Order: sequence, then C-alpha cells, then structure tokens
Amino acid sequence: MMRMIDLIEKKKKRENLTKEEIDFLVHNYVNKTIPDYQMSAFLMAVYFNGMNHDEIFDLTNAMLNSGETIDLSSIEGVKVDKHSTGGVGDKTSLVVGPLAASFGVKIAKMSGRGLGHTGGTLDKLESIPGFQIEISTEDFFKQVNEIGIAIIGQSKEVVPADKLLYALRDVTGTVDSIPLIASSIMSKKLASGTDYIVLDVKVGSGAFMKNVDEATILAKTMVELGKKANRPTIATLTNMEQPLGCAVGNALEVIEAIDTLKGKGPKDFTELCIDLTTEILVIAGVAQNEEEGKEMVVSAMHDGRGLNKLKEMVKWQHGDESAIDDYSLLPTAQEVIDLVFEGNETAFISHIDALQIGEAAMLLGAGRATKEEKIDPAVGIYLHKKVGDMLHPQDVLATIYTNGQKTEEAIQMVLDAYEMSSEKEDCPNIIIQTIK
Repeated sequence: MMRMIDLIEKKKKRENLTKEEIDFLVHNYVNKTIPDYQMSAFLMAVYFNGMNHDEIFDLTNAMLNSGETIDLSSIEGVKVDKHSTGGVGDKTSLVVGPLAASFGVKIAKMSGRGLGHTGGTLDKLESIPGFQIEISTEDFFKQVNEIGIAIIGQSKEVVPADKLLYALRDVTGTVDSIPLIASSIMSKKLASGTDYIVLDVKVGSGAFMKNVDEATILAKTMVELGKKANRPTIATLTNMEQPLGCAVGNALEVIEAIDTLKGKGPKDFTELCIDLTTEILVIAGVAQNEEEGKEMVVSAMHDGRGLNKLKEMVKWQHGDESAIDDYSLLPTAQEVIDLVFEGNETAFISHIDALQIGEAAMLLGAGRATKEEKIDPAVGIYLHKKVGDMLHPQDVLATIYTNGQKTEEAIQMVLDAYEMSSEKEDCPNIIIQTIK
C-alpha cells in the first residue's frame, strides 16, 4: 500500500519517484486525501533536492490529467499558443496574437488573471469598454475558426492540481523551484490543446527568473517537456532588467500595443513582438525561415493587417472597437504628473529597476496583491527615458497616471528606480537566447 510519508522520505533522500507514485500524490492531493502539511513537506523536499527529467515529465502529466483538457480539433488549421512567464510592461499577446492570426495561424488562447505588479492579459483587454473575456466554448471555437484569434479566461476545470499546488507553493516558499515551475507552466500549455508552443521566458529584476543560468535551465526543461509530449516547443529568453516598452498599467499598455501594431511602438517592445511572431510563423510552417518570417511580420505591422485583426477580436468579444482608434474612449486617470530630472548637468540613464517600477504601478492600483483586489485600468506609469538615454536638466523622466491612491509613495519609488551615470551605457539586447 502506497503512503505519502514514504514518498516524502524518498524525495528527502534524493531518490527518484516512479510515475505511479507521482500519479498517486497528485490524484490524492486533488481529492483532499493528502493534507496540505504533507504536500508542503514534499514540495520543500523537491525544492532542495530537485527532480530528474522523467519525474518532471510524470509530474506534468499527472497535473495535466487532474482535470479537463481542451479539444481544439474542431478548429481548422495550425494552432499555436504563446506564453510569457510575465514581467513589468509585458503586453506582447495583444500584438503577437493578432499579427500571427493575420497570417492564418490559429490563436486559441486561454489566460489567467495577473497577480503582482500589473494586471495580466485579461485585465489589459478588459480596460477596453465592453470587452468580454467569458464566452461560451461554442462561441470560442466559432470565433477562432472565423477570425483566427480569441483570448478568453481560463476554465476552472483545466489543471485543478496546478491551482491547488501553486497556492500552496505561494505560502510555503517553494515557488522558485525549476521542476515545479516547469510542470506548472507546461501542464497548462499541454492542456490547452494547441499544436505548437512558443514560450517567452523573462530574465532580470522585473521577472520571476533573476539570472540567465537558471532561466536557461527552465527554458530547456520546458522545451524538453514539449518534445516528449509531441508538442514542438520553442523558448526565447528575453531581458527584463528594465520594463518592457514604456507603458506600465492596463489601459496605457493597450495604447502602446495598438501603437506597436501601427508600427509606432517602442524599439525594444517592437523588436520582441517581431521576434516572437516570427518564431510562431516558422514553427507553424507559414514562413520557411526566420528571415522570411520577419519580413512578413514587419509588413503586417505597416500595412495594418495586425491592427485590423485586433479590431476584429475586440468586436467579436463585444468590445468597443472604436477605442482602437480613439484612445479617449479608454479609461483615463484623474491626475497626470510629470517627474522631471532635477540634475544640474547632462547625464545618462544606467539602470532602471523594473521590479520597483512594477511595484509603484501596483501601489497606484494597476496590479493586485490578492486575487480579490480590483484593478484600476486607468492608472500607471509611462517611462519617457530608458537605459542609455541622455538626460538634460528638467527633462521629463516619467509620467504618473493616478486616481489618488498612494501617489506620493509611488512617485518616490519611480524616482528611486532610476540610476544615472556620467557616461553612456549600452542598452541591453531584448533577446538573450532562443532555445529549440
């Protein structure tokens, strides 16, 4: 007879668990016959002693099979899911999804709510008046078949083991364990039913993974999990030492995404969106190689194809598509405050602490510390200057958009996030490495 205490002992002694043992512990935890205190002990043993590739694959599959999986077979064509591990100012799905869909790739995306500094993709979309993230399965399939893209809320029945384990990891100090992160992300991606998976793994102060070595191990682990499950997977490591783009905050990020689809986005964000969409076109077989794919994506940015696809999605999901052209229809903050550079002579920006910017945005109300908190879609921060930029006295560093919540505290955090130098610093490359 299998007992949880024996599995904890095995992992404590760095022994490998069998598929049957991993199935047992996931199944019985979801069914509440294994208590939190025993699962907490097991998670801590994994945190310190790790898991081998077979164990991680078996854990991923056990979590995947803990609930429903999405059957996308009724959707015609090649289906690709793009997932980001999240970071400050990350609004890539709003650009990459429509661009890829404009070339016939099917983007049937289910997203979760954002926890932390800024809202998730769903929160950003909900800042568009009327936009609905909850639509029936029938309408979801119909929309993807008709226009090639839908981004909706995740079903509660998909991978329930992950929801339970993540909540427990959050309160037991075991979140930053590569086997647990990889199985959490990939169980949800494999349950989503797509043919291919493209991952954006953020690295740096504003990301979950703080250093390149650990992020590389995580990316390789997830790519390997995808291959073993017969779902070809690509992972791109991207820089999150400073916020992505210039806008941090939900409505502000929607505006920046729209500007990028018009070919007028910030350089780093535009480069990342082009790279990720190119990876999707190549893995889906729409482009023969990356050079051809990049040319296709750049043309779709400049001829309005990507923008029109975003408008179609907004209209289908009952949003006000006129807000895509008239930003005044999006939520607007009551107060706009410019923060100026108070130095007496020119200087260069050498560093911007992405995490501090993200936390400042959360103080204003752009993010949530708990699932129950309500997000204010109008508030946020716009960075006018980034790493490598020259500053003259009284130049505007950043603009704060606030409705009066913890404004002074947020302003101080933004100012503290900037570091200056007398010499120009090279702006870090947004793309670190791609793992296939």
